[in-house]
Amino acid sequence: MTLVLVDDAAEEAEATVAVAHTLGGPVEAVTVGAAGEPSLSDTLATLAAMGVARLHRLSWPGAAEATPQARGAALARWLTTERTSAVLAPAEGRAAEVLAHAAARARLPLAAQCVTVDAAGDGEWTVTRERAGGVLLEDARLTAPVALITVSRTAQAPAPAAVDRCEAVEHVVEPDPVAARARVVERTAAAGGVTLATAPVVVSGGRGVGGPEGYGVLEELAGLLGGAVGCSRVATNNGWRPHSDQVGLTGTRIAPELYVACGISGATQHWVGCMDSRVILAINTDAEAPMVARATYAVLGDVHEVLPAVVEEIRRRREARVPGQDRAEAGVELRSDTRVP
Repeated sequence: MTLVLVDDAAEEAEATVAVAHTLGGPVEAVTVGAAGEPSLSDTLATLAAMGVARLHRLSWPGAAEATPQARGAALARWLTTERTSAVLAPAEGRAAEVLAHAAARARLPLAAQCVTVDAAGDGEWTVTRERAGGVLLEDARLTAPVALITVSRTAQAPAPAAVDRCEAVEHVVEPDPVAARARVVERTAAAGGVTLATAPVVVSGGRGVGGPEGYGVLEELAGLLGGAVGCSRVATNNGWRPHSDQVGLTGTRIAPELYVACGISGATQHWVGCMDSRVILAINTDAEAPMVARATYAVLGDVHEVLPAVVEEIRRRREARVPGQDRAEAGVELRSDTRVP
């Protein structure tokens, strides 16, 4: 049996479940100390659509406030009673963190950010995993009594057939007394609206923006395009923007339709975070900047002069739109006459 570790948002495990089904044998899901959001019925319906017929729910008193360490310890202890060949989890989010703690507790190796997984037999597995944030792919062999693997969101596998229903099986487990000493005491709701991970357009600023006050025009442009504002690591390090806005290897990896990089040199760790964008527009005064060389389009100029002109032009064209005219006809999309190969 292959287990897929899911968090409350079961739909985030879709790629992981698809990869699990390619290994042969039954695929079941497990969640540890779920807080109950969304509802259990919604989670079961989502898993059934993915071809998962059973969800194991591990819980104990106070599990909803447990830390990832405590959840990982509980999972490791429960795995000793189950005949499981592998446990897979999405490579991003809380499930990956829980699986990492479980691996440490169980003294088992963990293969992270895998895009393909194959069972070689006799406790051996072959995996291809992303390294350096996805810039490199590594073929590796994993030997373990139970394979613990996180699956990259870029992994592709045929979607399994849905099942009629997914049943929930409750397991009351004994929490680790040391790990249980820490618990969640407060939760802060995420800001509403589009996020970096889901926005169709992301407008980011780096050192060239000059300071926190320079992000006003970026926010204005993002608002006009229905997007979100991001930043480079230097902006976070300088305290100009919160870490939640950072695009990059140590921030958020994004894949919008359009990425506008304003005053960003394009260091490798930042490029890893934005390289999946469909179109990249770089605005920079340095023609030799890596971001300019890698971008789909580039504008060589001062961000503080270019962006206000772009915002003004978008507003002018929107005001001139005829009711019922679509955006393409109105010409509100960004254009550039300078193509960088």
